[in-house]
Amino acid sequence: MHAKDTTCFAVSVVGADRPGIVAGITEVFYRLGCNIADSSCAMLAGEFAMILIVSHKKPFTKAHLLEELKPVCDRLEMTLSVRHLSSSEEQRAETAGEICQITVYGADQPGIVYRVTSALAARRINIMDLQTKLAGSEEEPVYIMLLEAALPEGIIPEEVEQLLSGLKQELQVEIGVRIITPVEL
Repeated sequence: MHAKDTTCFAVSVVGADRPGIVAGITEVFYRLGCNIADSSCAMLAGEFAMILIVSHKKPFTKAHLLEELKPVCDRLEMTLSVRHLSSSEEQRAETAGEICQITVYGADQPGIVYRVTSALAARRINIMDLQTKLAGSEEEPVYIMLLEAALPEGIIPEEVEQLLSGLKQELQVEIGVRIITPVEL
């Protein structure tokens, strides 16, 4: 949760991977006195993507943040997007239900992500994190998908397994579902 005297932004940066991207972007936040509340970074097939939720004491504008980040992004040849978050978007939405991890392994084929995520969406299961990787050899590629999902109140992991069992047969993939126990700090 953010204080009333702060303003928040969603910042995304995408471009060809190289050392120094995270350091370059976060240096700007440090220099400006921004706080990084949440972030996610990943390298995908040579492209690097990061999304961050940052806050700063008011008054602080999107224009000022863009003005400071743009030269760094231009130097690194990165695409930049900044979005001001409304006060309702600034609130951290904690999940009421269970959080589970869903794993999918199988022969690479079109439609795995779509078919699994549409089945989940139809039951109002919210995807919090999704990662995919292609492993194995060129002759026998193996598709790996890892999802973290928030189960709505009243839905248990066994129901999710049942929901996905038809896809398991249809797509000829292995699908596992397990609860992730939150860790208290």
